[in-house]
Amino acid sequence: MAKIAAAYSTRDAKANREDLSDLISNIDPTETPVMTLISGGSRNASNINFDWQVDHLKPVDNDNAEVEGFEVRRQRANPTIRVANTCQISTKNATVTGSQEKSNPAGKRSEMAYQMALRSRELKIDMESILTSKQPRYLGFDSPTDEETKPRRLRGLEHWLQTNAMYGSGGANATDEFSQLTDGTQRDLTETLLVDGLQRAWDNGGSPSQCMVGAGVKRRISKFTGRENSRQAVDKDTVNNTVSIYASDFGDITVKLSRWQRARTAFILDPSRIRLAYFRRPQQKPLAKVGDAETRLILVEYSLQVDNEAAHVKIADLTTSAPSA
Repeated sequence: MAKIAAAYSTRDAKANREDLSDLISNIDPTETPVMTLISGGSRNASNINFDWQVDHLKPVDNDNAEVEGFEVRRQRANPTIRVANTCQISTKNATVTGSQEKSNPAGKRSEMAYQMALRSRELKIDMESILTSKQPRYLGFDSPTDEETKPRRLRGLEHWLQTNAMYGSGGANATDEFSQLTDGTQRDLTETLLVDGLQRAWDNGGSPSQCMVGAGVKRRISKFTGRENSRQAVDKDTVNNTVSIYASDFGDITVKLSRWQRARTAFILDPSRIRLAYFRRPQQKPLAKVGDAETRLILVEYSLQVDNEAAHVKIADLTTSAPSA
């Protein structure tokens, strides 16, 4: 039908109020599963470089027998092994003009408060990715000018795990804590590969319980043939095609998705043997004004303490694509 003649419409109006929802939609992922897993074991570091000790028992002596009235043969004590990591500084900041802070933005009580909330989440994601990375340790002073141009870097989890590290063809551990590890040829994660890793940890005295993987590797675990013999009671409208707990000969392993670690690497961790170390815990501070705007800085100085890396498993060089149906 035609428009009524001379009818005043929204196209003619100049003073209609805007309708801007207070809801701000953001679906960017912010979960940090590895940090959450080890957050209960955080510690304070008293220096930017910090150390801890690793000990081990002597091998089993199957010939441990003495004659009656034996004379003691003094045994040499085991020295502990001293290991270390470095604290890394990570930051985020935001700057908001005085006029914008005075305004009344939809969905925000304060523009600066909103920006700080976003930056805090971004910083947590950065930390998660760095902590789980293959990044080697860097002290930050190879030369007199390095301290100004090259920041200190912590040794990441993937770089730490060496005793129970399983690589594809050509892959190898780093030669020391300051060198890069070598990636190998990618291959599929199989049930045999997973169980071999669990046995390595068990043979070395470990009892890992948490498996952290990317999406493609998680889907491959859900296709393990062991599921063919499983029976689960589910709702008639529910299709169950996932593995959340893998029951192995070496204990039950909880399988969790992790977005920020390298998708080609699977970690099988003992949460009691790993922790966050803070030289300066997350803090927010205003910076000096240079005009009609405010800048706030979020800062954290942190590192990773892997109490005993032989307690964990790393299966590297995995195919990241989903399995075929």
